Amino acid sequence: MMTSREQALAIDSDDELAHLRNQFDLPEGLIYLDGNSLGALPRATATRLQEVVQREWGQGLIGSWNDAEWATLPARIGNKIAALVGANPGELVVADSTSVNVYKALSAALELALAAQPGRRRILSERHNFPTDLYIAESLARQHGCELVLADEPGQIPALLNEGDVAVMMLTQVNYRTGRMHDMAALNRQAHQAGTLALWDLAHSAGAVPVDLNGDDADFAVGCGYKYLNGGPGAPAFIWAHARHADHCRQPLSGWFGHAAPFDFTPSYAPAPGSSRFLCGTPAVLAMSALECGVDTVLAAGGMERLRRKSLALTRLFIELVDAHCDGHGLLLVTPREDAQRGSQVCLALADGAYAVMQALIARGVVGDFRAPDILRFGFTPLYTRYADVWDAVQVLTQVLGTGCWREARYHDKGAVT
Repeated sequence: MMTSREQALAIDSDDELAHLRNQFDLPEGLIYLDGNSLGALPRATATRLQEVVQREWGQGLIGSWNDAEWATLPARIGNKIAALVGANPGELVVADSTSVNVYKALSAALELALAAQPGRRRILSERHNFPTDLYIAESLARQHGCELVLADEPGQIPALLNEGDVAVMMLTQVNYRTGRMHDMAALNRQAHQAGTLALWDLAHSAGAVPVDLNGDDADFAVGCGYKYLNGGPGAPAFIWAHARHADHCRQPLSGWFGHAAPFDFTPSYAPAPGSSRFLCGTPAVLAMSALECGVDTVLAAGGMERLRRKSLALTRLFIELVDAHCDGHGLLLVTPREDAQRGSQVCLALADGAYAVMQALIARGVVGDFRAPDILRFGFTPLYTRYADVWDAVQVLTQVLGTGCWREARYHDKGAVT
């Protein structure tokens, strides 16, 4: 059990990943534990964007679609992300937002499932899945005459699959509210044994935990570019389809960049091969260029297993220190203590004043976030989070809870984003 800040500093000095923090432009004196919501700014991003704006756009103008290879950005960055999530080269593309990609992937999966087994009319998810996933599932359920069925807790999922009428199981691998991580391989096996396709949202997984889409035999996946991939606010997302589906599925937004030959300008649509058919409109060059810088910071770690070891150590330490220093203040750990079930975040429920407590922490330089109705959420990005940051964050949390300063009126005013 760690009992001093000096111990934390000693671990930091021996940390084989400590040099990766230098990739980021982090404000001095700030403890940033919100990379699970918005990743920190890579130092390379500003220079790269300046190059894109001034040289590629300013001087190269439209020629940069070829000369600067703008047109290949979705596939090029997709191949880099593929290496982080267990996909093969050419299987994953970057496009649109996570929400739009959920719509495309779920629509494609539903069409395949309903064509094979028309009697299956259910989409299975979790009640506490991220809301955008559920909203889009509700929309597609209406369009396809299906029913959205929600498991109240993960243990109910196998029984619901075994009822035999689920067309598609749509889950987020790491839950945004609790940090609990599903066993993707086991659930894929159970889904396939039940004749169900599996779609995974990797928003809190990609760049944070090891993912093996092909090895775990998933069917479809989507993910986010602005959390652990450090691509910047609103960064493009990604989408993947297993090779057994990619050349046979249809996505509902058949735009020109998803055409097999977009510059033939034919009046009818012919889908591009593989996952490239999930592209839609013109790539967002500036946003994708920033995303590539972010993805490169993760690749610099030399493997997701190295990041995972440090992530587990950081979250484990945070839990131990909260247990030791914050007992008696009403905090309830909602993130699993078991390493295999925990993503790269720790969430604490506080029945009274959770939002205000987080605002008081932020005012004191410890940045996490709040999720309604009562969750204090702390994300640990091993690329730049230090063990001393964990120690210091818990000391500040202890002070905020112990002094009751969070009760001050200024900490209760809610902004548009929490």
